[in-house]
Amino acid sequence: MADEGFQWTCPFCGHHQMATAQNTHIDYTHFFIGTSKYGKTGLSHTAVRCVNPQCNEVVVTAGFHESAARGANYIQGETIELWRLRPESSSKVQPDYIPKPLREDYYEACLIRDKSPKAAATLARRCLQGMIRDFCKISKARLIDEINELKNALNDGHAPKGVELETIEAIDAVRDIGNIGAHMEQDINLIIEVEPGEAQALIDLIEMLFDEWYIARHKREQKLADVRAIAAEKKAIIAEGRAQIAQAKAAAIADPVDE
Repeated sequence: MADEGFQWTCPFCGHHQMATAQNTHIDYTHFFIGTSKYGKTGLSHTAVRCVNPQCNEVVVTAGFHESAARGANYIQGETIELWRLRPESSSKVQPDYIPKPLREDYYEACLIRDKSPKAAATLARRCLQGMIRDFCKISKARLIDEINELKNALNDGHAPKGVELETIEAIDAVRDIGNIGAHMEQDINLIIEVEPGEAQALIDLIEMLFDEWYIARHKREQKLADVRAIAAEKKAIIAEGRAQIAQAKAAAIADPVDE
């Protein structure tokens, strides 16, 4: 690792920071087990401690690699496989004001994305449908019907702030990926696999909608609340000032000062 470190975001708390030699450990061990089908191999492991005092978690990853000879020693070569040990998932921390069922589906989809992409896609599809029902207040028997209703609402100018046509089209485009896990094909001998990258496409869309719908709405509400609070405070100060002036005038009339 370079002495100056590197930019890093803690997956536990979402805190952006610099990973340096003071909070990062990287090591590689060559396996003296002979030559495998992958050639000479070894194991890397990395640990990073979050410098956020409210978190202070440790992130641990490991990797299985080809070993590259360098003189009498071996160094880390091409990656064969990687594992997230802590945390197990690539999910991002989501705020509590996003409904808990949506967050749970999202976290679980991220957790099983590589082990069971089909199940992850099904959970992601359910999360997307849940967002349409919660954020857009549209509930139909089928996701396709909800998507069409949302398109109609957008065309009529009744869709919630943050809902765009390209977003709806993206939901529609990836809908079939989740359908593979949610509905069995009529021909049960037809097996359609879902790749981790395809499940990740749905997860990426969920994260984007969390940002553009829930988080953007929350920030907007906070800013508007701050403006209202400032206006109310200034209004109270003006009212108090006027009351003090009125009291002073009343006192002067009741007890005039002799010239």
